[in-house]
Amino acid sequence: MDDQASAVGRELLNKVPAVTIFFWIMKICATTLGETGGDLLSMTLNVGYAISSLILISIFLISLSGQLASKKFHPVLYWSVILSTSTAGTTMSDYMDRTLKLGYAVGSAILVSCLAVVLIVWRFVEGSLSVDSIRTRRAEVFYWTAILFSNTLGTALGDFLADSSGLGFIGGAVLIGALIGLTTLAYYFTKINRVILFWTAFVLTRPFGATFGDLMTKPVSKGGLNLGTIGSSLVLAVILIFFIAYTTIRDKRREALPMPIG
Repeated sequence: MDDQASAVGRELLNKVPAVTIFFWIMKICATTLGETGGDLLSMTLNVGYAISSLILISIFLISLSGQLASKKFHPVLYWSVILSTSTAGTTMSDYMDRTLKLGYAVGSAILVSCLAVVLIVWRFVEGSLSVDSIRTRRAEVFYWTAILFSNTLGTALGDFLADSSGLGFIGGAVLIGALIGLTTLAYYFTKINRVILFWTAFVLTRPFGATFGDLMTKPVSKGGLNLGTIGSSLVLAVILIFFIAYTTIRDKRREALPMPIG
């Protein structure tokens, strides 16, 4: 009886949002904002990659502590953690690639390995990688660890495509966009495991955000739109806030509707 009561006590209300088209729009927006925000701190404000990484990891840990302490899903809190993983991932990747001189390819390989280890251990311990319902603290810790590594990996991979592959910002964004499109088609027209497809899409949206962020901030002479890190961050922040507000109001209205009888 005590063990059963303890198990029930560890159960939480679902702590993650439903995976809909709005989820992916906000995910891409948040990861792109993470790219521009991280660059704003480390390069535009000249704080440096090492100090920026420490600052942003601290923000991530603070926001994550709030998320873990909550008993149910809070949209603003959830997306704050997503955003903090994106900004921290940007500076962490840049620190590995540029300060430690590991290079994009080596940095990406290390991060792919770290993400694979997290997912394998998560699958072994929890028995599933499903994110439809995160109801235990342990599963939630795995979930956010995987997200942090996937967003850090996305920065390294996105920078590799944009800077080292010869594709440029637009070419890198088009390639990743095409891979996301193929993943979407696989979801609707194949029987590939949905959990695998989710994490594939989740990983791919980060380099898409990284390349799209570079496209927005870099000068026209380098193939960008020349919006700068400040302008791009403001635009993306407004878009993200709009969708958070919209989905929150929509969900509350749905909850207020009377349940059908019969």
